Amino acid sequence: MPAMRAPTSARCSLVVNGQTLRVSPGDTSLETALADGVIAPMQGLHGSVLMGQAAAPAARRLTVRARRAESPTVSAPDATPLIHPAKAPARALLRRTGTVEVVTALAPRILQLVVVLDKRLAFEPGDQVCLTLEGGRPVTLAPTLSVEGGAELNELVFHLRGECPEDMEALFGAVPVPGLPVKAKGPLGHGTYRPGGGRLVLVAAETGFAGIWAIARAARYIEPAREICLVAGARDPLDLYMRPALEWLRATGVNRITLAADRHRQRPPDVRPGPLTAHVPTLRTTDAVHASGCASTVGAVEVLAAAAGARFYPIPVPPGA
Repeated sequence: MPAMRAPTSARCSLVVNGQTLRVSPGDTSLETALADGVIAPMQGLHGSVLMGQAAAPAARRLTVRARRAESPTVSAPDATPLIHPAKAPARALLRRTGTVEVVTALAPRILQLVVVLDKRLAFEPGDQVCLTLEGGRPVTLAPTLSVEGGAELNELVFHLRGECPEDMEALFGAVPVPGLPVKAKGPLGHGTYRPGGGRLVLVAAETGFAGIWAIARAARYIEPAREICLVAGARDPLDLYMRPALEWLRATGVNRITLAADRHRQRPPDVRPGPLTAHVPTLRTTDAVHASGCASTVGAVEVLAAAAGARFYPIPVPPGA
């Protein structure tokens, strides 16, 4: 029966399930029935207590309250998901030595650095390694492939900013000339490619395409049926050096490829204007989003992924790289 509030001036008697109850001022018939064991609380889902008939006895009498508290309200939890960059399990760090093999130009302001190791360093697409040139400082970078897709098992290939090897001295603390000894440590980072699970959304800003290219190429071999959406951008359209790689992806069935550049100078017809993040597709909860580039770009894509509830895997590029 519905809960009835007893008069505040006197006690009254009620009959519930054939039993007479004496209701005190300030109590409801439901509270009295629970206290006298006429009805008992029943365990609900997730340990919550539901009120209804059950065999278990209840406490004899609830403390009489002079004034009933406000009716409880139930509020839904905050629907905004709390998203953190997904982290890969801890892995053993490997250390290798080697030498700089060659530095070549990919675009007017983009260079390719190839390091030959004495022994192969095992890593997955999207991983990073810590590279230290002799006499220089450690720098964490994402190894990749050449834009044509080639690399030897004992090679580390990097895409870096600069017009000549001397431009990379500010980054490494040393000039990467052929034959210069190097040390490598890895794998590092949380941007590792993970097969399976929804659409693969890849976002690359300038030399951030290095890690994204490694992921995209691996995905075409491992999951040829998986949907891929790739967005690559640069401040200047002349720095969009990745066209040979994009042509290979189109030939293997990747149709959602977008190029973007902030500056309009010499912008080809297939390059869209505006910032890179303006061209990221509407994300879905089931997407796996990998973003690589400067901190501002990676952070902006992370916000988009969090708003959609998508998984996010960052591959940061250090300043100057």
